[in-house]
Amino acid sequence: MSEKHVGRPLLRKEDPRLLRGDGRYLDDLGRHALAAAFVRSPVAHARITDIDVGDALDVEGLVAIYTHEDLPGRIAEPLPLLIPHPDLTHARTPYCLADGEVNHVGEAVVMVVATDRYLAEDAAERIQVTYQELPPVVGIDQARAAERLVHDEIPGNVAARSVQENGKGDAHEAIAAAPHRLTLDLAIERSASMPMEGKGVLAHWDADDRTLRVHTSTQTSTSVRLAVAAKLGLPPDRVEVIAPDVGGGFGVKIVHPWPEEILVPWAAMTLGRDVKWVEDRREHFISSAHERGQQQRIEVGFDGSGRLHGLSVEIWHDNGAYVPYGIIVPIVTSTQLLGPYKVGAYRVEFTSLYTNTVIVTPYRGAGRPQGVFAMERTMDAIAEHLGLDRLAVREANLIRPEEMPYDQGLVFQDGRPLIYDSGDYPTMMRMIRDLVGWDGFEAERAAAAAEGRRIGIGVAAYVEGTGMGPYEGAHVKVETTGEIVVSTGITTQGQGHYTTLAQIAADALGVGVGDVTVVTGDTRRFKYAVGTFASRAIVTSGNAVAVAAGKVAEKAKRIAAAALGGGVRAEELELADGVVRHRDDPARSIELRTVAVLSNPLRYAFDEAAKAATQFAAAVTAGDEPGLEATGYYMPERSTFAAGAHGVVVETDPETADIKILRYCVVHDCGVVVNPRIVEGQVHGGVAQGIGGALYERIVYDDAGQLVNASYMDFLIPFATEVPHIQTAHMVTASGVNPLGLKGAGEAGVIPTSAAVASAIEDAERDRAVVVRRMPISPSELYELRKGRVHV
Repeated sequence: MSEKHVGRPLLRKEDPRLLRGDGRYLDDLGRHALAAAFVRSPVAHARITDIDVGDALDVEGLVAIYTHEDLPGRIAEPLPLLIPHPDLTHARTPYCLADGEVNHVGEAVVMVVATDRYLAEDAAERIQVTYQELPPVVGIDQARAAERLVHDEIPGNVAARSVQENGKGDAHEAIAAAPHRLTLDLAIERSASMPMEGKGVLAHWDADDRTLRVHTSTQTSTSVRLAVAAKLGLPPDRVEVIAPDVGGGFGVKIVHPWPEEILVPWAAMTLGRDVKWVEDRREHFISSAHERGQQQRIEVGFDGSGRLHGLSVEIWHDNGAYVPYGIIVPIVTSTQLLGPYKVGAYRVEFTSLYTNTVIVTPYRGAGRPQGVFAMERTMDAIAEHLGLDRLAVREANLIRPEEMPYDQGLVFQDGRPLIYDSGDYPTMMRMIRDLVGWDGFEAERAAAAAEGRRIGIGVAAYVEGTGMGPYEGAHVKVETTGEIVVSTGITTQGQGHYTTLAQIAADALGVGVGDVTVVTGDTRRFKYAVGTFASRAIVTSGNAVAVAAGKVAEKAKRIAAAALGGGVRAEELELADGVVRHRDDPARSIELRTVAVLSNPLRYAFDEAAKAATQFAAAVTAGDEPGLEATGYYMPERSTFAAGAHGVVVETDPETADIKILRYCVVHDCGVVVNPRIVEGQVHGGVAQGIGGALYERIVYDDAGQLVNASYMDFLIPFATEVPHIQTAHMVTASGVNPLGLKGAGEAGVIPTSAAVASAIEDAERDRAVVVRRMPISPSELYELRKGRVHV
């Protein structure tokens, strides 16, 4: 048998091309296209009383100016609510161009098209928009107070209010009856994903055959296709959407359609010219999407061993000015908060609130970092209250392996029951204990103290729902050259799909990974897909590729059996080393590429290989369709749940309160590992973003709703110097809900980082009784906490 590829740490197939500079990103395309630019609101909340374009008309190279009044039909209507929910009772979505009112700085008001971007920007600067300013609602406190309203018709600024209970009793009664009780008030500040490449759209309209081709830097080309077709009144089959190389997504590019994804194609159709728009960095800050911002109140009841009897959580979530992506983020927070623990009776209520700020949609982790922060801060508070070891309290509450599958009694973001399919959380905690050096840390602390240094250790655990539906598909074809082409509708933004999906296909077809070419994100090649988000791609598309490749393998055996003759049966054959051969007599074989030739009966021979498939020579099994190819779909019954634990050692400067990470350790369980090298890379990237969220990255608005740090000079991102060496250990508990046993890995690194770092900082500062209840935390904030001042 050929050596199996799944499980091997192969180098990524996509890297040589990208390292040579041969990537093709959105801005590499459409060199001769017209360019679009936008006039965006400079104020957070206002009515538009006038738009004067007169001064812009003299700009040489100006082609068109559009306001909301110029938009026809469905384009003038609000953008769709992508994920409706019965608790989302007051949903509002934006217009492509503001219709009489703006609700955050950066909202698009006017679109300008010119012969190049410079001229488009020149014309945009000359357009005079008159605003009647209204009082803005900035931040959760103002939204909760409801003294001002974002949308006049929405009472209390409340988009949604949702309650879930786990069916294990009344949480408030359980808490009241418990021997010990605590209440915690926590907060996570707003942040944002910062892919190297912002959004971008290029559109080409062919008026002769009435087809629209759209290139867009997206995480879901197939869904953009349907959204564009619906808005522009075109049959979906007349719309092609291609995601070229995408320079990072992290969730912000799963939102669709962005206003520009409608306006740029519409302008191309209207003008009969290719039109392109590429987002600049300030636009990304003020007009894309943010995440994270929440306030939380936790009430918990527990016994003397730290075992939870009841948990009640209330969450206030800032969803920004609109909710085009629904309330997925707070749903994830409220359900994934439970982590690997049994919490007794559980009640969670969240309120999703409008503010006059940029919309909030999933960013890597998608509500989970907030939930883990709540749960893990609670575990540390219990340990402090009881004087117990922090790991011991966690271990007392862990779900045991023999209890799997474990029903948490809630409804997850996919609308399915929150049932953990597999996991060994006690082993996971033992592994992180050993990896981070928990048991020997007091000696390490004493040695540091002798040098006048403060160090602390922290840990945090999580469970992550991955691989959700509704489905993904793949098409697998064996070319007559022997090349295997795998086409799937998911997009890729650096996850290594060209390698991992090739490994799965190669194993099913008995070929080398180098023989497999993977195509993603092109609706011309595969029309039906959901997208790349929520750590789902390898689970859903990986299993779909396995289904399709399995069909191809079975067809190859049938054709080969007929070609070999001599009574050979298909079930006696195997695929290995690029041939189809008899399992007990490998000499009786036929090359897979020859089987591909035979799979397509021909009347005419075009070359020597084709002669074998002509009518006087072919040996094709009756009933098989032409071509050695197949399409397969995987539709999960519910999500699969990865898990992990992070341990961290930090040093806090006694004088300056500077915070330095000395050691960072990760134990991760993503089921069967397709490529350990790629999983390691995903974890490392996630940890880097998690460190940013713990210590550096925050979106800051002033009272007027102005984003005051909308540049990389002011929005801090960790450099390589701030990201420590990361030690990782993998454990495998295969999923029982998909054939390959896979679980997702893309978001694992970012999820528990803030919680683990907060735990370590508190431990380092324990002699000063510092309590961390809000993240991220800066040295100046830690300095204030040392003085007993509230961290706000």
